[in-house]
Amino acid sequence: MMVSLALLVLGGLVAAMAPRVLARAHWPDREPVLALWVWQCVVAGVLLCCALAMALSAAAAWQAVRGHVFAPAPHGVVEAYALSGHASWAAPLAVTLGAGAVWTAAMLTGEIREARARRRRRRAELLARAPLLPGEERHGERLVVLEGDRPEAWLLRAGSAPQLVITTAALRRLKGPQLDAVLAHEQGHARARHHWLLHCSSALARGFPQVPVFAAFHDEVHRLVELAADDSASRRSGRLATALALVELNEDRGVFGPCPAQLSQVADRVHRLLAPAPRLTAARRLRLTAVAALVPVVPLLVTFVPGLSALGG
Repeated sequence: MMVSLALLVLGGLVAAMAPRVLARAHWPDREPVLALWVWQCVVAGVLLCCALAMALSAAAAWQAVRGHVFAPAPHGVVEAYALSGHASWAAPLAVTLGAGAVWTAAMLTGEIREARARRRRRRAELLARAPLLPGEERHGERLVVLEGDRPEAWLLRAGSAPQLVITTAALRRLKGPQLDAVLAHEQGHARARHHWLLHCSSALARGFPQVPVFAAFHDEVHRLVELAADDSASRRSGRLATALALVELNEDRGVFGPCPAQLSQVADRVHRLLAPAPRLTAARRLRLTAVAALVPVVPLLVTFVPGLSALGG
């Protein structure tokens, strides 16, 4: 049972230290895709610690579970985990962690349902504002133009062919390269499946609002996916055109003066595009990628080392 405790301690350390380390780092804005990878590895490591601790605690508490968890393992491997004699506290621990897993699944399911409901409302609004003519088909259209006084553009995911919806006010403001930048930005979100990251981070933050690592994961994912999409657009249309597109779409919303922190990110994005910091070297990016990948590997090593040692002995 010491393995379960070690996993919980490890998960707690990662959850406590990783957000502080990443908050002090200066490279995430320069490498948003890499930063997203690091955050995913951190959260996966924390969740994996909890899942493995739950499995071992349940195996210690109930013989039926132990038979499934260690079904193909020799007797010596089971003895190496010292599962016997801890049922009094292993059972409450397993139930608590299991309830957390169920709650996480429920939050993710709710988040996905809400996102689908929002997409249905937007599709209904789109049909109401731009109804199809008799015999007209909208399947396959990548760009839909709506009458509107506010410059707006968003991506409507509709099956395998996402649609860019843009208002006439936005079209009047955006020149050719700027419109291309908006399209490339939204396509960058779609290609990278950013909506799944947003769903997962929102579900964890809503389900466990008192856990700092999940709150930080939520905030950083929402920020970093925009930076990653900005980079995707700038590679196609240039940094100046992308920055100007952001200005044209947002200048009437007061985001370039005193405003809440969430809105001020637009000004930060424009500044980042106009005054880009140099990227990390390829060697450093590779090192950070490898170190991040080790975070979810460590709980697996902690879990399997006693069994492997018993087999080796």
